[in-house]
Amino acid sequence: MMAERADSPASQGSTPPAIEIRGLRKAFGDKVVLNQLDLRVEAGESLVILGGSGSGKSTLLRCMIGLERPDAGSVLLHGVDLFSASRDEARQLRQRLGVAFQGGALFGSMTVAENVDLPLREFTDLPASTRRIIARIKLSLVGLEDAMDRLPSELSGGMQKRAAFARAMALDPSILFCDEPSAGLDPVTAAELDELLIRLRDVFGVTLVVVTHELDSAFAIADRLAIMRDGRFVHTGPVDEVRASQDPWVRRFLDRTPAPEHQEQERYVKLMRQWETEP
Repeated sequence: MMAERADSPASQGSTPPAIEIRGLRKAFGDKVVLNQLDLRVEAGESLVILGGSGSGKSTLLRCMIGLERPDAGSVLLHGVDLFSASRDEARQLRQRLGVAFQGGALFGSMTVAENVDLPLREFTDLPASTRRIIARIKLSLVGLEDAMDRLPSELSGGMQKRAAFARAMALDPSILFCDEPSAGLDPVTAAELDELLIRLRDVFGVTLVVVTHELDSAFAIADRLAIMRDGRFVHTGPVDEVRASQDPWVRRFLDRTPAPEHQEQERYVKLMRQWETEP
């Protein structure tokens, strides 16, 4: 079933969306990073947030997981406002979120299994033996069962990312957030991680929100794309609709075409080089 567009005004049925953002604004000093954003993500949907450096996508992600308090607006997760909820409500809500940070953010002094065990130890009363079994199960899902007792420094970059996914899934979250999951990886490893994310979504039915600048990964993962520029959504919609967009900025972004001012700079450099080589 195709999910609603982010700018769709109405909800179908009484079940709240997995994520709903209303009038979100965030500034650092005089710099407005998020400018009156509205967004709706349905349960089970894969939304990929795209944008260039400084577009606001990472700040948006931090607001969505509660690490950054917005100046105005609201972030509702399963119908509960993350920033106006009571302490107990917010704690319960965060247990339903999984986050795979850029670079993995694994604790280097802990083994891979201990990293996966960390949210279980923090949020549950399960005995250590049971937590160990759960960690093994989660690591087997990402193909790392044999690496349970290794340190993160002993893993490749792709293996560290997979371990981060296992830790993010430790509490069986309903929403999984991923920040630049394929950044810095070779194309084959990146494609394998894309397939892993899709498999986790399909097996567990999680809502997937991915922030990336990798177009190949975005097209592979997304049900819907949200492209950001200067703290706003330039275009939001299904993948095929975004691909067909004739908006000049969206076309430059998707086609990887330099902005006009950069093209003029390149032309100037070429002329200078030509002048320097002429007799």
